[in-house]
Amino acid sequence: MTAADEFHAQYDAALRAYVAARDEDTLAVGHELGRRALQERISMLDIVEHHVRLVLDAPIALEFLLQTLAPLDVATRGFLEGTKRYAEQRARADVLADRDKFRTALVNSLQEGFFVADHEGSIIEINNAFVEILGYPHEGLPYRWPHPWVVDKKTAREQQSRVRADGIAQYETPVRHRDGQLAWVMVSINVVKESGSEHEMYVGTIRDVTAERAFAARESAVLRLATAVAVAKSVSELLSITLDECRGAIGVQRVIAVTWPAGDGEPTVQVAGEPAETTWRALEPWLRNTFQEARHQLPLTAKTVEQPSKPGKAHGLVAVLSGKGDLALWLELGAPRWVSAEDRLLVTVLIGHLSLAMQHVRQFESARETSLTLQRALLPPMQPPPGFAMRYEPAVPPLEIGGDWYDVLPIGEHRIGIVVGDCVGRGLPAAAIMGQLRSSARALLINGAQPALLLEQLDLAASLIPSAYCTTVFLAILDTDTGVMEYSNAGHMPAVLASPSGTSVLNDARSVPLAVRRDGPRPQISRRLSSGSTLLVFTDGLVERKHESIDDGITRAAAVLVETGTLPLDAVADAVLRRLAPPAGYDDDVAMVIYRHQQAPLRIETHAIADELATIRHRLADWLRGADVPRELIADIVLVVNEACTNCVEHAYRGHGLGTTLLQVETVDGEIRARVVDHGSWKTPALNPGNSGRGLVLMRAMSDALTIDSSPTGTTVEITFRLPAAPDAADDWSGGR
Repeated sequence: MTAADEFHAQYDAALRAYVAARDEDTLAVGHELGRRALQERISMLDIVEHHVRLVLDAPIALEFLLQTLAPLDVATRGFLEGTKRYAEQRARADVLADRDKFRTALVNSLQEGFFVADHEGSIIEINNAFVEILGYPHEGLPYRWPHPWVVDKKTAREQQSRVRADGIAQYETPVRHRDGQLAWVMVSINVVKESGSEHEMYVGTIRDVTAERAFAARESAVLRLATAVAVAKSVSELLSITLDECRGAIGVQRVIAVTWPAGDGEPTVQVAGEPAETTWRALEPWLRNTFQEARHQLPLTAKTVEQPSKPGKAHGLVAVLSGKGDLALWLELGAPRWVSAEDRLLVTVLIGHLSLAMQHVRQFESARETSLTLQRALLPPMQPPPGFAMRYEPAVPPLEIGGDWYDVLPIGEHRIGIVVGDCVGRGLPAAAIMGQLRSSARALLINGAQPALLLEQLDLAASLIPSAYCTTVFLAILDTDTGVMEYSNAGHMPAVLASPSGTSVLNDARSVPLAVRRDGPRPQISRRLSSGSTLLVFTDGLVERKHESIDDGITRAAAVLVETGTLPLDAVADAVLRRLAPPAGYDDDVAMVIYRHQQAPLRIETHAIADELATIRHRLADWLRGADVPRELIADIVLVVNEACTNCVEHAYRGHGLGTTLLQVETVDGEIRARVVDHGSWKTPALNPGNSGRGLVLMRAMSDALTIDSSPTGTTVEITFRLPAAPDAADDWSGGR
């Protein structure tokens, strides 16, 4: 009996038992038979066929059959499910493979460079755009830290720390392409968790922003240049601005502008930067030739020029800024190099702005020169009297002439009139007012009016001149022989006086400006200027500054006078203007007069009579006071000199009629030296003079040196007095005005 026959026999017995009993136990036998059939590989069709032949009770037999076939059904469905799962897993694997290909294609299609870095910062994955931006290929992976393209390692480390701390970072940084060129990239990095690891990974992108930065720099340079040149008022200022902007943008080290005259003549050269040749002949021959050839090229076009000794690389760019070809510009590079298209575009745009600015500046300079010529025509001649220096400095920004003026007018022997004034307003109206008031003041000075009275008369003149109201004037009359100055101030800046003993500001004798109502007469003060003192009279443009007290400016002016006390007057005037000038130049006109008082030697020649002795004593005392001689020493000098002159009167011309006496006094090397000369002969001193003849003893005792040279044709007495050391200079001005 085969295994199948044995199975069918057992199936027959079990079916009959179930039909008879119909309980769970007999039904369970069918399930066991089904498992046996599955193990012994009994055909399912054989079981069904055998079952049909044995069926006695169809419903009951069917239940038994289903129980038998259940294991076979489960096994069959499990196989099918496994087959299905296998198919699904195979399909999923195919999808993942396609997805990886798609990811790779997607990453490589990005225009931005893509990269993945491990926890140590090494680049382990890049896309094609990354390779194109930096030039480093896939074959070089991994690129370990520090990456070969990093330029600024310090900044890169700082950004790396920022990513670790914040989980994200975005920044611009310079990089070095594999071919050596410098580029700029925008980097964006994010931190991600590495799958199956505690380490972090970094995913990021880079974008080439070199062109964007070049465009922004070009636009910024053009904007800065256009803004700066719009307010330039001279060609030199314009060239300096151009040099500043082009130095950073394209590496320019020198800018040269050459202007050809309308007729014959050598071109004018103006330079910003080094070397600073300022004449046409001083330029190198090849550069002169470059300028000459540039005159024939199209206006507003930049042409690169190779240096003869370094062919192939540009040494600079040359352009013509006018259609006439009379103005050319040279931009000299710091080192010969290739000029990129971006550089050439930048220069072309800059040249367009420079051309307009240069035309504006040239028109401004021409009009300004005309304006200043008119202004100076209204002022006195520049050749001042001895001991004086005068300056007029026009304001930098405005083109109009102003109302500031000065006048130094000799009005008699040793008498000088000093006038410094400032009219309200600018332009031709202010100049017209200034001219009328200046003429009025000159006429009044010549007529002998005193300062206070002269200002009162100018009040009347100002009241008749439209818009002359509130004009300020400082007016003084100076005796250059004695140093006595009489002055009055009509609302003007106080004069500054610097002497060996200190500085002072002449705040006295002040009153209201011209044509302004006042309660009383104008004041007047008389002051003696000591020998070596310097007087500065000026308009407010010299010391007035925004956000600063005028007192501070006056203090600086006084300090300059003290520091330049030993310099020539012209050097003093130049120093005052230079050291008080704001960085951008004076924003208001400046008119000033400087006078240094030097005590002239005293010379008195008179008849040798007793009636002249008092005059000699008074004039000598006045002169000594003007020389700042101490009061006690003045008394001694007057006494000794008077004794010498008395001897001339009493002894020189006895029995010879009327003679003359000459007195000369001067300051030399810290000494007062007096000389008394006559043309007679002193009598021989008696052997026993008694009470007479003691004058010589007195003269020797009170002087530091005394010599008497007598001859038949005259006698010369030379007397020396040593001056005490001067005290340290002190400022008697507390700063208040």
